[in-house]
This record gives sequence, structure tokens and C-alpha cells, in this order.
Amino acid sequence: DYLLLLNNDVELREPSSIAEMLSYIVRDGIGIVGARLCYPDDTIQHGGVIVGLGGIAGAAFVGQHEKENTYMHRMMCLQDLSAVTAACLLTKREVFEDCGGLYEGLAVAFNDIDYCMKVRRLGYRCVYDPYAVFYHYESKSRGLEDSPEKIERFNGEIAVFASRWGGILSEGDPYYNPN
Repeated sequence: DYLLLLNNDVELREPSSIAEMLSYIVRDGIGIVGARLCYPDDTIQHGGVIVGLGGIAGAAFVGQHEKENTYMHRMMCLQDLSAVTAACLLTKREVFEDCGGLYEGLAVAFNDIDYCMKVRRLGYRCVYDPYAVFYHYESKSRGLEDSPEKIERFNGEIAVFASRWGGILSEGDPYYNPN
């Protein structure tokens, strides 16, 4: 009934994390639950995604420690967001199938953000759960965008995402106040 999308460079930090995510995904109206991902030094690698940040999309709270005070304590608050990363994402199988799953035109970058946008378009919520905690050894297995081929692919995926979701890029993320 549920699909856990999990990168091969993610490791469980809190044993109750999957049960934590399940406790929200079972609710009506929720289509996606994303986790808090940390670097090995316990600073934040992903605390949800802000669409438009850095041009297309960027992770919130990067580099901050969980004990740091953030605006309205949002880093440690369960909340609706426009998107979360599929490095660790729990979704309903039915929702995944209804929206066509991950778009193959975005082979590496932004396919998760695109998926979240499609799920939200169907009327489901995307939830960030800071109490589901994993380590993410970001890009450990696939490497960085450090060759002409990878850079070309990445730039192409930026263009594809922008063509599919230009509205939110021009209007701004409804879950983020730029002030």
C-alpha cells in the first residue's frame, strides 16, 4: 500500500523513523511524507524543499544543527511543504500510480520535486516530518556534477523542470515567505 523511496546513500539514524512516517501517510489527504536528513556531523542536509530557492529548488535549513533556533522553530516542526527529497520519501502506492510515478525526462535531478508537484496537483499534501531522521551521504554513490556530460544533463533537467512548473517558479513557493 505504501512505497518508500530511499537512496542507496541513506542510513537510518532514529529506529522509529519509518513508523513515524507511516503514522502520517495513513491519513486522508496526505500523499507524501519526507524525512529530516542529516550529514554525518548531525547538521541538516535536508529539512524539506523550497521550490524556487537557488533557481529551481533547494533544501531548507542546510548546515544547521537540530538544536539551533530557526524562524518559528520550523526546522523541527511537522509541516506541509511544496516538496521533499526522494532520497527518503514515503508515498501511497495509489497516489504514485495515479500521477504516473517519477517522470523519466528528469533522470537524476528534480524528479522528486516534479513528483511532489504532481501529487499536490492531485490535491494531496506533502508533509515534512522532522522526527523521521536519517543520515544522507549526499551524492556518495553517483558523484557530483563535475564533468561536461553531467553538467549538460543537469542544465537540461533544469530546463525541463522549468517548462513543467514555471508557474510556481514565477509566483513563488506557497509554503515559503521570502521575507
